[in-house]
Amino acid sequence: MRTIPGYRSTGKRTSETPTHACDAPAQHPPHLVKLLDYILGFVDRNLLDLPVLVLGAARALVDGIDAGVRARGFTDIRPAHGFAFARLSGSGATVVQLAEHLDVTKQAASQMVDELVRRGYVERHPHPTDARARLIVLTARGQACTRAADEAAVEVLQPWAAALGEERLAALRTDLARLAAPGRLRPIW
Repeated sequence: MRTIPGYRSTGKRTSETPTHACDAPAQHPPHLVKLLDYILGFVDRNLLDLPVLVLGAARALVDGIDAGVRARGFTDIRPAHGFAFARLSGSGATVVQLAEHLDVTKQAASQMVDELVRRGYVERHPHPTDARARLIVLTARGQACTRAADEAAVEVLQPWAAALGEERLAALRTDLARLAAPGRLRPIW
């Protein structure tokens, strides 16, 4: 059970917080302390539920995209590959850049690239400005898989949009954009 900072549920002062005039035990009758314990416990539970709900929604999205990609014939791909494709789409990336994006070692990224090359999703090209590096780019098959993932994402998100409605969906998007860290998309390992 949560309590008012600096007080036990009995309303007695603890030594962990500074004394303020408004915190005097006489100003917090026991029934008020119990009510505030209940309210603060409710607020904390709501706050602690938030990460579970956000991660659950993210997991449902990833699982739905994965199922949609597989249904479209790309059965040899894992969700982690999709996070790599997100970095490689456009002008490509080096293995080092891919490793940074996925938050894995260079060796792990290199193994993933080897796997994707064998499956025909990416290919290595000479880097245009660094003779020591190789540029990893999506093949036509890799681009088709990326389009399949985009289509699957729309299929997963349409019911969410219908359930929330246009106004709440716009508000959710605005709120998440405010909270989300900009930059790389990484798989949850």
